[in-house]
Amino acid sequence: MVEVTKVEVETALKAYIDPYLKQDLLSANAVKKIEIGNGKVVVEMVLGYPAKGYQDELAGILKRRIEAIEGVQEAEIRVSSTVVTHAVQRGIKPLPGVKNIIAVASGKGGVGKSTTAVNLALALAAEGASVGILDADIYGPSQPLMLGAQTRPESRDGKSMEPVVSHGIQSMSIGYLIDEETPMIWRGPMVTQALEQLLRDTNWRDLDYLVIDLPPGTGDAQLTLTQKIPVSGAVIVTTPQDIALLDARKGLKMFEKVDVPVLGVIENMSTHICSTCGHEEHIFGSGGGSRMAEQYGVDFLGSLPLDIRIREDADGGHPTVMADPEGRIAGIYRDIARRVAAKLSQRARDYSAKFPNIVIQNT
Repeated sequence: MVEVTKVEVETALKAYIDPYLKQDLLSANAVKKIEIGNGKVVVEMVLGYPAKGYQDELAGILKRRIEAIEGVQEAEIRVSSTVVTHAVQRGIKPLPGVKNIIAVASGKGGVGKSTTAVNLALALAAEGASVGILDADIYGPSQPLMLGAQTRPESRDGKSMEPVVSHGIQSMSIGYLIDEETPMIWRGPMVTQALEQLLRDTNWRDLDYLVIDLPPGTGDAQLTLTQKIPVSGAVIVTTPQDIALLDARKGLKMFEKVDVPVLGVIENMSTHICSTCGHEEHIFGSGGGSRMAEQYGVDFLGSLPLDIRIREDADGGHPTVMADPEGRIAGIYRDIARRVAAKLSQRARDYSAKFPNIVIQNT
């Protein structure tokens, strides 16, 4: 029998570039154990991002590569995922009960940011993560409608609120606390204080990711978030047209100035799909999001079509990832979710919890 060496197995693993990490799995420190004996190879892998929809495919690819090595009779690939807490802005501590906060932003309104945010949150959950979403748009909250949740949050101690759970994710919004027809006639300081309270007074429960749906623009709410709230990374949503890209660039620059890493750009309404004949065309132009990502050296996370089902699903309280989980559009959202989480997994980890607190006492 031909002896199989660890080097041969590692060489086979190195030859595969993970499409989400964009590097081989050994370099990404995802390979935790390699066992070789009696012609059998067992590889244990732990990805730093949730990948429920990709794990079986990955295991199959690596199994075939390793079984192609002379002397290997059988290969067993075990793939799991573990999400850790990543570093945030300097001087800001992570939020209790939340490992990572992902801000979803756009430079202007009307680009489908809120719909993208809720589907991103649901896609991360579908990939196996524990997820929450905070609706940070005080003037125009939309997440309660999209999540099909109109429940008023409970308060068990009279000081904090329990998140509203819908479609398996935790959520909080000013829309849960006011009548939907009541206008929020508040000045900037009241808005920023309300945003902080919604975030910090909610008892988030063991979240891997908290997605924050930011209002459009680069005003008080955005500055509050980037200066006072521990953000692990940001995602920019835009459409292909030049006017949207112009404002999206401002949002990207804002995050850069406050040391929040931009995980990438999502191009929404990339193509229009006719609901009658299925014809597809680029009515807002094409390739703008990818060009912007290339220009600023960030990842292009994916593009989504302008499809009537996305709007109907969101308005009906069942976003597309939930309404049609096996459909093409849900598949795109889940692919984007894996790219976002994989990019974040490559950021520096937060080790603050590992350092002891130093207490000085007079004795």
